[in-house]
Amino acid sequence: MTAPSPTRFALYLNLIRWDRPAGWLLLLWPTLAALWMAADGFPGWHLLAVFTAGTVLMRSAGCCINDVADRDFDKHVKRTAQRPVTSGQVSVKEALLLGAGLALLAFGLVLTTNPPTIILSVPALLIAIAYPWAKRVVSMPQAVLGVAFSFGIPMAFSAVQGGQEWSLDAVNAAVPPHAWWLLLGNLFWVLAYDTEYAMVDRDDDLRVGIQTSAITLGRFDVVGVMAFYGVYLGSWAWLSQLLGLGHVALLGTALGAAQALWHYTLIKDRSREGCFKAFRLNHWVGLAVFAGIALALALR
Repeated sequence: MTAPSPTRFALYLNLIRWDRPAGWLLLLWPTLAALWMAADGFPGWHLLAVFTAGTVLMRSAGCCINDVADRDFDKHVKRTAQRPVTSGQVSVKEALLLGAGLALLAFGLVLTTNPPTIILSVPALLIAIAYPWAKRVVSMPQAVLGVAFSFGIPMAFSAVQGGQEWSLDAVNAAVPPHAWWLLLGNLFWVLAYDTEYAMVDRDDDLRVGIQTSAITLGRFDVVGVMAFYGVYLGSWAWLSQLLGLGHVALLGTALGAAQALWHYTLIKDRSREGCFKAFRLNHWVGLAVFAGIALALALR
């Protein structure tokens, strides 16, 4: 007896990885941390709702674009061969329309903020669209993903601190230099966890010709991951102290560092199971850093 075919709705939920919230949580925690820092505490329910819902929507839209771009590669990888677009259960047109609809909903949320944030949403979208194709031309496409996954940070600052003027000068005024340093530091966290993810599929990626950080780093992949964690946690710890957040914020960073050390034990043997587990649980690192920042601001 064959299993019943999934409904269109179920296929769409599968396409946007609805059952895998780790993906959008990885985007959410640094964005919320930036919101709290920009507002010097709780940013208000409106911005919290906009950035939380926007994060989920844009991650879902990104999954649609990624699966369309990678459909000819994914069929050669056991872990991804049954994705809806790759398996033919969802057409390319359907996936692109769904992705566009989700991105439009996210843009609608951005429209409720202010002009500097709306301006920043344009490069944020372009980078998100460019990432799936970066694997063909960039030796470490995870760096492109790092920019895409970190762009909520300057947008959070602009949403809190921006005015009503439509200009690049208004964007510069709304986004302080330390917001861009936070973005750069967060990029290294993305490099860490997405290299772990790439280590899962390294053999398949080598066979089909996709470039990843795991392949580029070669036998230094584990060292690279731990160095990336170090840069991320060290830079965010330094910036939190520069902003006067004190020892409570450092405690959150220390909890994140403890998890990173645990991840070393998961990836050091390069097993697929261990590397995927480390990637899947990475959002707890971001939660620890965010919690330290939020608590430090609440106690000030």
